[in-house]
Amino acid sequence: MSATQAGPAGRFISFEGIDGAGKSSHIEPLAERWRQRGIEVLRTREPGGTPLAESLRDLILHRPMDALTEALLIFAARRDHLERVIQPALDGGVAVLCDRFTDASFAYQGAGRGFDQRILATLEAWVQSSPAGLRQPDLTLWFDLDPALAAERLAAARAPDRFEQQDAAFFERVRSGYGERCAAEPRRFVRIDAGQSREAVAAQVAAALAARGW
Repeated sequence: MSATQAGPAGRFISFEGIDGAGKSSHIEPLAERWRQRGIEVLRTREPGGTPLAESLRDLILHRPMDALTEALLIFAARRDHLERVIQPALDGGVAVLCDRFTDASFAYQGAGRGFDQRILATLEAWVQSSPAGLRQPDLTLWFDLDPALAAERLAAARAPDRFEQQDAAFFERVRSGYGERCAAEPRRFVRIDAGQSREAVAAQVAAALAARGW
């Protein structure tokens, strides 16, 4: 049965974008709509999602480290998350909505920090390989936003973490990294214009899901 025929149950959807793009505010409304339809939904995030991964998240966001250490910790957290939470949920027919997944590593550590993407690809293969192939989301919604506007939103929202403190050039590179991932996997990605009103962004999300019968 195709993904379109099967509906959202047992499907893995990631929400990606630079800090301040607004992706997180659209996850819970979608989860609630699906729950009202009787679909079991798991909302989770990266780094994080398990006690171990949440501990690593705190280190990643607040302790200084080089790019390799950062990447290793992120993929260690991802492995625990995938093995303990994401894959068991999918196997049980649960729809998984994840705030970031591996595309963020290629955008932030790869494009943003200039870290060797061949090493990231190796880590991706080690961490996400399964008997069925490389475990990737069934759909990735990329909330694309001008970094200057994203910075304005963040400044009004909360105190910045170690990533959010980066300069505009860093976020331009991250945005470009997401664009490269989107271009490489157009069947999985849907670009969302996050510069529009919240209602218009929600409509784009709904249209992307409807196109897959979800």
